[in-house]
Amino acid sequence: MTTPVQPAIDQLQELASGAPPFSYWPQTWAWGAVLVVLVLSLGAWGAWRWRQWRRDRYRRQALLRLDQLRAMPAEKRLAALRELPELLKRVALSMPGAPPVASLGGASWQTFLAAHAPHPLPAGFAFDLQQVAYAPDAQLQALDEAAVAALFTTSRRWIETHHVAV
Repeated sequence: MTTPVQPAIDQLQELASGAPPFSYWPQTWAWGAVLVVLVLSLGAWGAWRWRQWRRDRYRRQALLRLDQLRAMPAEKRLAALRELPELLKRVALSMPGAPPVASLGGASWQTFLAAHAPHPLPAGFAFDLQQVAYAPDAQLQALDEAAVAALFTTSRRWIETHHVAV
């Protein structure tokens, strides 16, 4: 009687991989059409967002400058307050469509700001900006922190949310 020979592990061979039981390609033309529509929709959405991002560049720059102005130390507070009305005017001039705002002031400037804001602005916001721009230094230095914070907060909200008709 002979003992059966056990096969060695190095004699094992790997099984050949067979074809998958299904095709990865869509079975009907409708799925291909859905895929094309989906890809085109994503491409159009991406192009729209990129265009919108480029269009809002002036907002990002203005918000960055507003943050810099707000972070200025107390000894430079006067210069920061003086620049605030100019910043808002530059934002309005940079809006797509370039509305004629360079000569606006007082009530007409308040009307413009309110017309482009999705939320109600404080009644005297334009007057406060005018005071900040033209009031004597002593009057500006006498402003309390709450009034300064309200000016910066309202300015930030207007820059972030003003309506641009394109």
